[in-house]
Amino acid sequence: MGITREMLTGNASVAWGVRLANVDYIPTYPITPQTEIIETLARWISDGVMDASFVSLDSEHSMITAAGAASATGVRVFTATSSQGLLYGFEMLYTVAGWRAPLVMVNVSRGLSAPITLEPDHNDILAARDSGFLQIHCETCQEVLDSILMAYRLAEDERVLLPIFVNMDGFHLSFTREPVNIPDRDEVRRFLPPYQPKHAFFKASQPMAQGLAVIGGSSYSYFKYQMHLASMKALDIYKEVSQEFEEIFGRRYNTIEGYMIDDAEYILIMSNSFSTLGKAAVEKARENGMKAGLLKLRLLRPFPEADIKEVLKGKKVVAILDQNISVGKGGILYSEIAGALFNEKEMPLLLSFIGGLGGKNISPQEFEFIFDSMIKAGGTRKVEAPRLLYTEGEWKDMERLKTMAGKK
Repeated sequence: MGITREMLTGNASVAWGVRLANVDYIPTYPITPQTEIIETLARWISDGVMDASFVSLDSEHSMITAAGAASATGVRVFTATSSQGLLYGFEMLYTVAGWRAPLVMVNVSRGLSAPITLEPDHNDILAARDSGFLQIHCETCQEVLDSILMAYRLAEDERVLLPIFVNMDGFHLSFTREPVNIPDRDEVRRFLPPYQPKHAFFKASQPMAQGLAVIGGSSYSYFKYQMHLASMKALDIYKEVSQEFEEIFGRRYNTIEGYMIDDAEYILIMSNSFSTLGKAAVEKARENGMKAGLLKLRLLRPFPEADIKEVLKGKKVVAILDQNISVGKGGILYSEIAGALFNEKEMPLLLSFIGGLGGKNISPQEFEFIFDSMIKAGGTRKVEAPRLLYTEGEWKDMERLKTMAGKK
């Protein structure tokens, strides 16, 4: 086939990754903004250019159940969802992970209701961080396609055998067209050969840490901890997969990505597609003489704690920009990074910002506010409570709407 370069949406990039991975079974249920993925796959299967079993089910709960059951028999499985759909099938995430079913599932992030929105934030995918699914988060359409292939290699590794989420932002990436290199099919086969399970759940020939019905806390603890050990082992396996991917395709994806970070004193931490806005803000800060850098989180489960610690060593101030909110607590990633750094002797000053909820734009002025706050805090060593990024204009708009609502 040869390498081709096309303008693809994030959703189309997912579909191409699934097609190149030679997936066997695709259980589906539509939800905005991921429906384009399954529509594209359905069309390819109908046209005969892709050989897979495509099934539409009655709900996300049934979809995830079918995906896990099929994967447990030893076939390569893909499915996708978003937002409320992910929550509807949430019960089965823990079940499928407990089955050690190495399927790949895309989540197209969308804010959770109420109120209702179609725009992205990360409360949907981060709600699943303790389920046993690994999580890869993507900034670009190229990352999305490549991550599908890497996810299957990682999930199906006998030292891991856990399901994986590949996450991207709805609308901001799912429907955004970017130039994407579609890999050569033969090179994909070198990197991702057909799945040949030796420990499929329903036909296991050797003992493995898998449990279906367990009575008693001792056995339950054993199986859960085996899942944890496999997830932590995936950190090393991911690095092996990343290195081989680079050798074949020339692109490398580490657990985290640094941007202008080597000599930086002030670090902004972000994830997913809004990281592109953050990089532009870092460039602007550099033009103004500030030693700024950005750290993008790519692998969130397992959490790459050691890699984060190494990058942040010796930095002055770190601002974590959470595109989520744990109601009653604050930013989720801020808490995780603060926990990871807690026992470090030279821990940088940590600041918490919450922005982009429901897809709200993060303006250049708001990034300037973050960087100004970092400089100020670096001098005073005073840390304020988590701050919501919200412009004066947006506040005035809300006040006006409240006034209008009161007049009715």
